[in-house]
Amino acid sequence: MVATMPETTSRTDTPAPGSGRIRAGLVRLGRICGLAVALACTAAAAVPLDGRAPDFTLPSAAGANLRLQEQRGQVVMLNFWATWCGPCKREMPHLNSIYAKYRAAGFVLLGVNVDDDRRNAAGLATKLGLNFPVLFDSDQRVSRLYDLNTMPSSVLIDRDGRVRKIYLGYKDGYEDDYEQHIAELLKE
Repeated sequence: MVATMPETTSRTDTPAPGSGRIRAGLVRLGRICGLAVALACTAAAAVPLDGRAPDFTLPSAAGANLRLQEQRGQVVMLNFWATWCGPCKREMPHLNSIYAKYRAAGFVLLGVNVDDDRRNAAGLATKLGLNFPVLFDSDQRVSRLYDLNTMPSSVLIDRDGRVRKIYLGYKDGYEDDYEQHIAELLKE
């Protein structure tokens, strides 16, 4: 379901200067909001809890490919994000702090970016000072594998490679839940 703004004209049918750009912007905004609502209403992850996390290999911003299977023995959080996603940007500093706090205890955070253009993701990661690995899922193959339709989404995986928690979306305070679940899994 996509909502669009109705087009309007002035009484004289002559648009005011710049009104075409404004109208086009409002139409785009309406479509984006409609799409966001539609995605939020249909968001669900097909990966079952306590099921095996689907394996994948993706290129990283550091240049090397990274395979999920190679992280076995660690507690892993996959964070699916996009540069155009406001909640993703708000969440990133919190994720950076969590990664710094738990990294030495066996926690791995992998930021899986779904943008078409890797340069946008790499630029934002640098601007935000991200210290965790950023992976590029430009064709969204991995996000489809996990059947995630909401940005951001995070998948928490235990040391045995089982999906233990799935977080769809982000609101301020979610980072407290992340930390609680990560600490519990690190104790197992």
